[in-house]
Amino acid sequence: MNQGLVLTKKHSLNGTIEVPGDKSISHRAVMFGAIAEGKTTIQNFLTGEDCLSTISCFKEMGVSIKQEGTNVTIEGKGFSGLKEPVNILNVGNSGTTTRLMLGILAGRPFHACIIGDESIAKRPMDRVTAPLRQMGAHIDGRNNGSFTPLSLRGGNLKSIYYKSPVASAQVKSSILLAGLQADGTTTVEEPYQSRDHTERLLSAFGVHVKKQNLTVSVEGGQTLKGANIYVPGDISSAAFFLVAGAIVPDSSIKLKNVGINPTRTGILDVLENMGAEIEIIPTLDSAEPMADISVRTSELKGTEISGELIPRLIDEIPIIALLATQAEGTTVIKDAEELKVKETNRIDTVVGELKKLGADIEATSDGMIIRGKTKLKGGTNVSSHGDHRIGMMLAIASTICEEPVELMQHEAVSVSYPAFFDHLNLLSKTI
Repeated sequence: MNQGLVLTKKHSLNGTIEVPGDKSISHRAVMFGAIAEGKTTIQNFLTGEDCLSTISCFKEMGVSIKQEGTNVTIEGKGFSGLKEPVNILNVGNSGTTTRLMLGILAGRPFHACIIGDESIAKRPMDRVTAPLRQMGAHIDGRNNGSFTPLSLRGGNLKSIYYKSPVASAQVKSSILLAGLQADGTTTVEEPYQSRDHTERLLSAFGVHVKKQNLTVSVEGGQTLKGANIYVPGDISSAAFFLVAGAIVPDSSIKLKNVGINPTRTGILDVLENMGAEIEIIPTLDSAEPMADISVRTSELKGTEISGELIPRLIDEIPIIALLATQAEGTTVIKDAEELKVKETNRIDTVVGELKKLGADIEATSDGMIIRGKTKLKGGTNVSSHGDHRIGMMLAIASTICEEPVELMQHEAVSVSYPAFFDHLNLLSKTI
């Protein structure tokens, strides 16, 4: 049996770090470079396993991609430059790769098969395969194309107006990428605004994207042109250290060049609502806004998190749950059913693991209720369950536990933040 990683309480966390490049933007930059005409360069690319899966899949389709550390160069030949893959396209643990790539493949006149790991095999794909079929793609797979493995033959797409039942950047992006290859105008309407990285990046690659209220439209037949992209630090990765800085005693942490796209900054709103002492200083102004963010140990109070705020922080809810255990009063998280279909059922997993550490937390049908302020005990084994965000949340929880915590399946963290434990150790060294 694999050994767990033993983590102990930290008496303070101090210093400056730069979190890795944004995962969502890294994926998209590679994909859009692969279907663009000409050379694309990407700086500060996230070298986590998920994004490397995206590179691997597009290499399988004949795209020239060179990666040197966090720099990536792509020689694109447009949509028509993609070739039928000889091998099965393996997406690993990456839902983003799966769903967005389906949108690209939907318009390609060849056959492709997609497979991933055990976690991907449980994640719902019909949310994209259903609208892509409406557009004319031929998709089959387990449970009538609801789950991987998936088999697809694309081409001859027609545009649609799609009213999405969920606010999902992956659903929206998949349909828009198919729409670029369809006749006419394709429009996606969402119940709430989801992340807009696709719209911003498509514009950077020369595509005209029309946005109006909760709808986004693209005209078919547009050409992407190679671009130079700088990927800001991932706010979803920064969130773990923002929370750590607020809850570990005598702490002061600065995070440099973090992306502060308004569709992603729900975590900053929650921290401010709960009384955290944070400072945001804007830095470079590129396709995506960035800032240096500082946080220090804070007196926190409970809050309610629901409605249109949820899509802006869906990936941060595990660490927000930990934050809430250290806030006075009750925190209620609702309208977050989407958590059930992430790498794990994050509602049940977060509640189960934090309860082991002594948190006063309960699951609801669409979220959780956390009562604080609670001392976390530790002295037990916890597990990431193969989910990178659960693993990082539990590692941060260990910093305030009275007794050591053994984290099982800690290697899952490398999916999005390979240097996470190095950064945690760096900040915990007394300066």
